[in-house]
Amino acid sequence: MTSSPAPVDAETRQMQREFKAQLAAVTGGLAPEDYTQAWWDWLLNISNEPEKQTSLMESAWKAATSNFEFLLKASSGEALAPEGNDPRFAGDAWKQWPFNLYAQTYQNWSSWWQQALTSVPGMSPRNVQLLDFAQRQASELASPANYLGTNPDLLEATRAESGQNLVRGFQNWVDDLQRTVTHQAPAGVDAFKVGEQVAVTPGKVVLRTPLMELIQYSAQTSDVYAEPILITPAWIMKYYILDLSPANSMVRYLVEKGHTVFMISWKNPNEADRNFGMDDYVKLGFRAALDAVTAIVPDRKVHTVGYCIGGTLLSIAAARLAAEGDTRIGTLTLLAAQTDFSEPGELSLFISPSQIEMLEAVMHKQGVLDSEKMSGAFVLLRSRDLLWTPALNTYVRGKRDLPNDLMAWNADGTRMPWRMHSEYLHRLYLNNELAKGTFTLEDQPVNLGLLSMPMFVVGTETDHVAPWRSAYKVRGLTHSSDYTFLLTTGGHNAGIVSGPAHPRRRHRLLTWHNADEQLAPDAWQRSAELRDGSWWPTWEAWLAQHSDPQRVGLPPLGNGQRGFAVLTDAPGEYVHG
Repeated sequence: MTSSPAPVDAETRQMQREFKAQLAAVTGGLAPEDYTQAWWDWLLNISNEPEKQTSLMESAWKAATSNFEFLLKASSGEALAPEGNDPRFAGDAWKQWPFNLYAQTYQNWSSWWQQALTSVPGMSPRNVQLLDFAQRQASELASPANYLGTNPDLLEATRAESGQNLVRGFQNWVDDLQRTVTHQAPAGVDAFKVGEQVAVTPGKVVLRTPLMELIQYSAQTSDVYAEPILITPAWIMKYYILDLSPANSMVRYLVEKGHTVFMISWKNPNEADRNFGMDDYVKLGFRAALDAVTAIVPDRKVHTVGYCIGGTLLSIAAARLAAEGDTRIGTLTLLAAQTDFSEPGELSLFISPSQIEMLEAVMHKQGVLDSEKMSGAFVLLRSRDLLWTPALNTYVRGKRDLPNDLMAWNADGTRMPWRMHSEYLHRLYLNNELAKGTFTLEDQPVNLGLLSMPMFVVGTETDHVAPWRSAYKVRGLTHSSDYTFLLTTGGHNAGIVSGPAHPRRRHRLLTWHNADEQLAPDAWQRSAELRDGSWWPTWEAWLAQHSDPQRVGLPPLGNGQRGFAVLTDAPGEYVHG
């Protein structure tokens, strides 16, 4: 009979947390235990697979032979393109010696390692994913395209400018370093000041709680649809991703179509807010906002919208309201939001017991998780596009790309309070309680099966945060007989911020009028109608269809008699935190 481990006293626990926090500073927040276990899993399993070993030795010999033969041909001075289809080596300069050899050797090496770390019988899928991630980071680090001395295009650019590009690049590096040390915003984002160039749709703050401000936007039409819209954005981001510059503002688009729009603007938490949890975000966030909306626009159903984590929160709150017999929610729209976390995509790389323990140690010490630590994980998922290419352009080519409104918003990061983020990671990501039906809010069960109102769910094709097949799963958890799923091109942010005149967007959608009918994701994709253009007009038409056809006069801004007087102009105070 085994005995349970002795409980850890508070002092020891604090020492463990301190060690984990210090370790996170060295590893960039990545848990080394996960990668150590993955490597051991690979080593132990491949040692029991002689066929795999033989295949790898044959591949290594074939790659070495290929390199040698390429060396003989290329050393003659003849222009010879490296084999493979890596677009980084497609230019004519890469056909010249010795750069073609660099590219050829690199591609053979990268391909061999990818073969070595995949298709090893017996390995756990997560460990395969971890090693693939590690291999991709190592491959990008080793690429000859990423260094001045081994990249002929960079050398030619330097020769043509007599090195002035390197001078500008060094100046850019010094500027960025100073901005980092002094906690200034990245270069160029000053062109998109909140309340001046972005978040400029007119409105008023009509409610402020310790966690959010509620903005009511001013009408832009002579009459409006009777049913208001309440948007719940993610607190991992500033709300104005949905109110960027006017051409990219979802809020402006909706009010110009005659909708009365309310938006939650979350507070950027600090150490004093460390103990706010999911229940607080529901109570002081969505439910407080819903109370205000229905007081300002009484006796009307509300179109509710949730984006990313805000959609998860909205689903939880809506299910609790349904259980209480509250019928104020008329429709439910989820934008790139998950309710089933069994397949969370590449973000699962950063979610494991040891990884969360390290994050909790950092959060417990600081009270919050800094935005820089969260954004670093997203950068690593797309290191070529978000790390290496911008670094080469800025510091070697000496060309600083000016940010657009979405990039400027992305630099305006937010923090996450310790208790809420810990609950979110443990209960939703690790334990998947919401999909399993075991999630509770203030000790009350949350049953998504009670959601039977009309639903409109949006996924994005290249989403690294909420993969569309994961977002699609909400269909099997709810019971709506008026249910539309739409899949749009783009990623988690750019796919949602898709102005009505976007020239490169297309989308698919399919509507069910039977609560029990379901399709597998791939079957849905084959059946869904493909349309050109932004998904915004399609969704707005759906909102209009689910609204009273008789438009009404303009509602008041706020309702002072019921405790929701106008406090200040939009975009309010919290967005500047």
